[in-house]
Amino acid sequence: MLKSQRIREIGPELDALKLGMDWSIEDLAKPQIMVSSTYGYGHPGSFHLDKLVEVAIRSLARGGGKGASFYVSDMCDGIAQGHDGMNYSLVSREMIANMVEIQAEATPHDGLVMISSCDKAVPGHLMAAGRINLPTIHVPGGSMAPGKDGTTVDMTARYYAQYRRGEIPKEKYLASQLAACPTCGACQFMGTASTMQVMAEALGLALPGAALIPADSPYLEQMTELAAHYLMYLVEKGITVRDIITKEAFENAIAVHAAIGGSSNALLHLPAIAYELDIELDADLFDRIHREVPFLVNTIPSGEYATQYFWYSGGVPEVMKRIKKHLHLDVLTVTGRTLGENLESLADFPYLKGMEKRPENMPDPDRVIFPVDTPIQQEGAIAVLRGNLAPDGAIVKHSALPAGMCYLLGKARVFDREEDAMEAVLQKEIKPGDVIIIRYEGPKGSGMPEMFYTTEAIASDPELASSIALITDGRFSGATRGPAIGHVSPEAVEGGPIALVEDNDLIEIDINNRSLNIVGINGEKKEGAEIEKILAERFKKWERPEPRYTRGILGLYTQLATSGMKGAYITKEPDIGQ
Repeated sequence: MLKSQRIREIGPELDALKLGMDWSIEDLAKPQIMVSSTYGYGHPGSFHLDKLVEVAIRSLARGGGKGASFYVSDMCDGIAQGHDGMNYSLVSREMIANMVEIQAEATPHDGLVMISSCDKAVPGHLMAAGRINLPTIHVPGGSMAPGKDGTTVDMTARYYAQYRRGEIPKEKYLASQLAACPTCGACQFMGTASTMQVMAEALGLALPGAALIPADSPYLEQMTELAAHYLMYLVEKGITVRDIITKEAFENAIAVHAAIGGSSNALLHLPAIAYELDIELDADLFDRIHREVPFLVNTIPSGEYATQYFWYSGGVPEVMKRIKKHLHLDVLTVTGRTLGENLESLADFPYLKGMEKRPENMPDPDRVIFPVDTPIQQEGAIAVLRGNLAPDGAIVKHSALPAGMCYLLGKARVFDREEDAMEAVLQKEIKPGDVIIIRYEGPKGSGMPEMFYTTEAIASDPELASSIALITDGRFSGATRGPAIGHVSPEAVEGGPIALVEDNDLIEIDINNRSLNIVGINGEKKEGAEIEKILAERFKKWERPEPRYTRGILGLYTQLATSGMKGAYITKEPDIGQ
């Protein structure tokens, strides 16, 4: 007996309350499907999702189910940039997962259709899916079209930094704002939103080629209609999330992440999703797979093209076919077939025919998704660094680095707030050879905000972009370019070594050897033992700062979040710092 029907028998008010809405007596006996979306007026990535909800509910009805719409609207990292609103970004993932769990468990459902597009919405949905473990399918909300002359929304921050430095007129900056967002959908680059749509598909929880369908095309609704059909199949067969998302499925997702040059934030989100499924993902697994899988996808910010061209070039299925030897092809997917079977039967998904109707300005598909024998680079996008500055690890997206930036030895410039660091960059107080340290911005410090405006100020300055680095216990936007190292753990508020760095300490970054170390004091190199002794003396004098937040959701999150290298999810017990 379906869960919904079993609970009907013990809940006399349940039927009566549903009949008070738009339910008929016939609907009560049907499989009851929760259609969860992040629709809302927060940003273009969610504004159009109500239309996909309607498509899904109609398709469920044709398949004999009753769809019920539930919403948990998400926030926009772009709108939250540059002010304390960004501190709420990562915790919003937890809140989406929590609210979906509440809605799904408080009301009996037999399956879930999850519709979301963006940075925290997709991982929040996937975390909830793992907890609830019902038959579930994810419907990605697609990709925004590029604006006039190829303008993408990440360019606005670049032009803002150039305008602040007096390098371009205000009119050019304002023109980029007008052109940047011509349609709904996830931002047009392989940032966190696009990356997580790809990850949902790579995990097997979305249909083949579902990620990053152009949101202004008819193919997005066609995919949604078919996804609801497959959800009814999953309910009939009793196939749940834990049947699909296995350790092997995560390894597939990490391999695809390497090939697409995905956002570094996936190293926060995939471990958090895995945690809900009792699967452990450590940073070393990411590093190992990224060393083995070539980087193939030439999209912004590491490459040239907007993400809609990625879909028209074959999208995730084409990437998977090119890296097939690195994948577990026998894993189950939401089609009820294995990944390998899906790749052999793409003709069964009619919306994929849209890939053949390419835009007039479409580049050569092999310039968007490179052949595996001539990749953009031999290794994937991400490296995990360790050393006396980051004993538990740190992350760098080296695919977005300028050429020759794999090694840097520089003097520390230390800031306890991102805003101060950004102003120093814009005022040209940062010089070639400096290593900017931004601390107390980790999960327990301030909620782990992005450092996007500061990284764009650096990346848009040709002199600094190839000569300095930024290191933080915070994180970066998926649009970040340039020498940016984040997730430094233990974080500063926990007494990690990043809290002990002083101006003019020498910092050595060696990406090829995966190391990140303090190697000198006051501009002079020291032996490792002497460095450790000095850090120990500094630690004795260090005082943990008062909590920045003591109330509300940030008060809870900054108390209970685990480290950035573990996924920054809320745990039952706080991490024990140094």
